[in-house]
This record gives sequence, C-alpha cells and structure tokens, in this order.
Amino acid sequence: MHPGGRLRAASAVALAVCAGGLVWFALTADHRLGDALFFTLGAVAIFAGLLTTRLQGTFVVSATFAMAMLAVAFLGPAAAFAIVVVAEVGQWLVERYRKVSLGINVAASGLPALAAGALFPDVSASSTEFPFLLAGFACAAIVVNFVLVGLLIALRDGLSPAVALRPPLELVPSLALNVALTVALAELYAQYGLAAITFAALVVIAFSYMTRLVMQARERAGAYAALSWGVLSGLLRTLDERDPRAARHGAAVARFARDIAAQRQLSRRDQELAHTAGLLHDIGRFALSDRVMERGTTLTDPDWRTIRRHPIIGADLLRDVGHYGPVAEIVRAHHERWDGRGYPDGLEGEEIPEIARIVAVAEVYDTLTAPDTYRTQMTSFEALNELRRVAGRQLDPGVVESLAEVLAGRGTDYRHADDADYDRELDLLRRIDEAASGG
Repeated sequence: MHPGGRLRAASAVALAVCAGGLVWFALTADHRLGDALFFTLGAVAIFAGLLTTRLQGTFVVSATFAMAMLAVAFLGPAAAFAIVVVAEVGQWLVERYRKVSLGINVAASGLPALAAGALFPDVSASSTEFPFLLAGFACAAIVVNFVLVGLLIALRDGLSPAVALRPPLELVPSLALNVALTVALAELYAQYGLAAITFAALVVIAFSYMTRLVMQARERAGAYAALSWGVLSGLLRTLDERDPRAARHGAAVARFARDIAAQRQLSRRDQELAHTAGLLHDIGRFALSDRVMERGTTLTDPDWRTIRRHPIIGADLLRDVGHYGPVAEIVRAHHERWDGRGYPDGLEGEEIPEIARIVAVAEVYDTLTAPDTYRTQMTSFEALNELRRVAGRQLDPGVVESLAEVLAGRGTDYRHADDADYDRELDLLRRIDEAASGG
C-alpha cells in the first residue's frame, strides 16, 4: 500500500475506535464524573502526560496509566476514558505531534480503559481480592494497549504485525512498577481517602519529572558526545592530510593497545579506554607547524621542544572537548619512560598510568614495523627484540611481554598492521553510546 494510503487507513481505524469510545463514554457517563476524585485523577493525569517518559518511540510509561486504572476501580468506564482523553490531548497540545498518532494513542489507551471499567467487578476496596483484581485488570489493559498500538503502527508504517507485536521484554520492569504503583495508590485511597492519594500523586508527578530530566540529560549527553567525537575525528582526518600515516598509525596503535589490555585481563572499560587513547594519542600533533611535520627536515632545539609539547596539547584538547578526561591523562603520559627520562612530567615506572604504558608499547611497535614511517622498516621479530632491548629503560617490561603473547601465532597482516583501517576502528555509534553512558 502507498504510504499515503497506509496513513489514511490507520487514521480511519483510529478514528473509528475513538468514535466508538465516545459513544460508549456517552452511554456510561454518570454522576461520578463530578466526583472530587475524578478531578484529582484528571489533573494528575494531565501533568503526568506532559512529563511522560517515552520508551522505544511508541510505547509510553507514565503515571497517566495509573490514574486511568484508579478511575477503572473507583469511578467506572466513562471516567477512565475521559482521563485518558484529557491526558493525551493535553500532551498533544504541547508537543504537536502528528494527529494520526494522537488518534492512535487515544484509541489504544482509551478502549482498554473503557473495557476494564465496564468489566471491573463491584467489590469492596477493603476486600482481600481487590488488589489482585486491580493488578490483573491493569496487566490486561497493558496487553490490549500494546496490541492495539502495535497493529495501528504496523498499518501506519507498513510494518509486519509480527515485528510490531514483538514483546518489549526490556520494558517489563517498568510496566510491573506501573502496575504496583496503581495497586499501592488504590490501597492508599481506600484506607486514607482523597488527601492521601493527592499527596502520593504529587510524589508520582515529581518522580515522573525527575525521570524525564534524566532521559533528557542522556539524550543531550549523546548528542554532545556525537559532536565532540565528530570534532576529534575531523581533526584526525585533517592531520592525516598533513601526515598520511596519521590515520593508519592511530588505527594500528588502537588495535594493538586494546588487544594488549585484553591479554593483561584489564576490564572491558579499560580495554575500550586503551582503544580510544590509541586512536587519539597523536591528536596534539595537529598543533605542530607544517615545517616540523615535514619529513627529512633538520629540526632545531625549539622544534624538539615544540614536539615534546604535543602530549600536553592533545590532553588539553581532549579535556576541552569533554567526555574524554580519562583519555586525556593517557594521551599526556604516553611519551613518559619507565626510567623517568620521558616527557612531559618525568614520571617513572608505575607512576605512569598502565594504559599509557600500553599505548607507548603499541606506538613504538607500530613505528618500527610499519612501511610508512621515517625509519627503516623492521620485521615483527626484529621489532620485538628491539622492544625487549629497551624494556626496563624506555618501556614497561611486562607490557612488552604482553605484546609478545598477543603477537604469538598471528599472521603478517596483523603483526604489521597492513590492514589497519581508521574508519573500522572508529566504530562511531558504539563509542558515542559508551561516552554518553559515562562508560
């Protein structure tokens, strides 16, 4: 079906369900629509709807559901339907999403509320079966809501019903909490009256608001992480234009550093930290002049002083961009030496962060074995012997032996990083997600 046709079909079905709901509402409306409890639940539902946390784009978890189910238990079907409608319309007036989506939300949430209100038995709230009945009806309403939303979304977007109705297992804890909240509020109202449930509802609204703030913060952190990583990636690509080995070298160092960290049984977070630091370890070279970057140039003492500042420049750049504080410390220390004669801080031995020692070994090894460096290329065997020769002075002996174990049994392509690819090592989406989650 054409997209326009699917949209019209979904709109027509949603409108038909809403129209049926309005007729049902009119037939069941009674004096309870003027009850103080109705206005309290309605007000809470409106505010909760505005503070809703959306999960998976289409399914919604909020206190609105609890308010509608309380109306089911104490006020009947008409009140339950009215609460759903005012909450959804209030949210739509603020967010102004597509009208067809408003129709789907009202239809999928209103019809279960109507049915539950009509079928809920007339039992005392003080009876032992009341909380179990309410929990059962709440669970049934969630299932019906999910099925209706899934089918209408499938019709609107041209999806397979099997795909649209795939159970959202990751939402089960949140939905169970909503059911428990509904039962708890019902018991509170039954025992202590309207004042108690009003206070509890205010707590629910505050909780919903805090949840929304947390979700918004995570979204903003993700966007900021995407921007900051994009800036850093752009700088590295620009550096690669000035020094064509930069991107390949960064990718190779990242891969070696991650594998060494894994061999040393560092945590997964530290393995990823080693990988990221390997990619970014030379980013401070971006600030070096073109003359210093040219190969074959005779460097003066001021030139060497400038070169020795690139770890500091890189670390400062990473701290300024944000999200990369731990990486910045590694980048700053990756030219420190085991014997304390390195730069910029003259750290010695285990004063140097372990991941910085790993990056240092990975960098030296790639520099010795790569065909695109400024020195004569060595074989992997020759390079490993050279690393062992300087171990205990320039490099951490333990990390050198960890590299040797990583290289054991590996092919030439891996040992010489001939296939190191910057874009593959970048793995942008995963890195953004980890940065955003504070990993």
